[in-house]
Amino acid sequence: MGNVTSLDWHAKPGEIEQADFINDDFYMYKNTLINPLNHPFKANKTICCICLKGEIRGRIDLMPYCVKAPAISITLPGQILEYESNTSDFEAVFVLMSEQFNDSLHLPDRFSTFLSVRNNPVISLGPGQLEAIQTYCTMIQRVIRVKDNPNRMEIVKHLTIAFFYGLGYYFHKSSEIEKITKSEMLVRDFLKQVQLFHKKERRIDFYADKLQLSSKYLSQVIKNYSGKSAADWIDEYVVLEAKALLKSTNMTIQQISDELNFPSQSFFGKFFKRISGVSPKTYRDR
Repeated sequence: MGNVTSLDWHAKPGEIEQADFINDDFYMYKNTLINPLNHPFKANKTICCICLKGEIRGRIDLMPYCVKAPAISITLPGQILEYESNTSDFEAVFVLMSEQFNDSLHLPDRFSTFLSVRNNPVISLGPGQLEAIQTYCTMIQRVIRVKDNPNRMEIVKHLTIAFFYGLGYYFHKSSEIEKITKSEMLVRDFLKQVQLFHKKERRIDFYADKLQLSSKYLSQVIKNYSGKSAADWIDEYVVLEAKALLKSTNMTIQQISDELNFPSQSFFGKFFKRISGVSPKTYRDR
């Protein structure tokens, strides 16, 4: 499989004010949004967006989101993002961490932040919470800029561990406060399973079994809550993945067809066109 890239954060450093980074493992900058993509892309890093002014809207794994200041959102590697819009006064601090960096933190496997984020990727921040996060960013910036300090990566790691433990409390607390209906939770659980298995399984029966429900009940709840059938959600996620691969990698259309487990490139092309209205080649070229 080709490399699925996220935003090219190093492509135009002249447009990024006060960018601070260590290798390709940790990256932070404060700015308005830079050249947002008009196509889906798969995150290859943990992306923290600390919204200071205005708001930004989009979708994470097909679910709509709005980050309105003051707030923080966290996107995990493997999730697919779609940018929709932002207000003219939007301003945020972006913190990006590679999977290698995250692994080096040695946080518990079931660390509460990462469990809560998938269900609730955006939380509003009170004054004290925002101040604490801004303090973390200021400390990180000061450490990174002392380039002759041989311990700066270790210091960044320890500061980030403290950051995640504090943040985990806020995400967990926010999840407890947020009132989620059973139908909404079922839709979220269904889409999480689709994210995991969409490349090989597109039968509703498979997902109903995973959720320990009947196919009829699952289909009914999904349709009543979202207005779309479970089959439509599955097809849309497969096409979303295909779009990310078409725009973010140099994989051939045949390779993408194979990656998504289609019986042939022709079958994949017809499927893609039926859902998106254009052929894979047309989508890639435009």
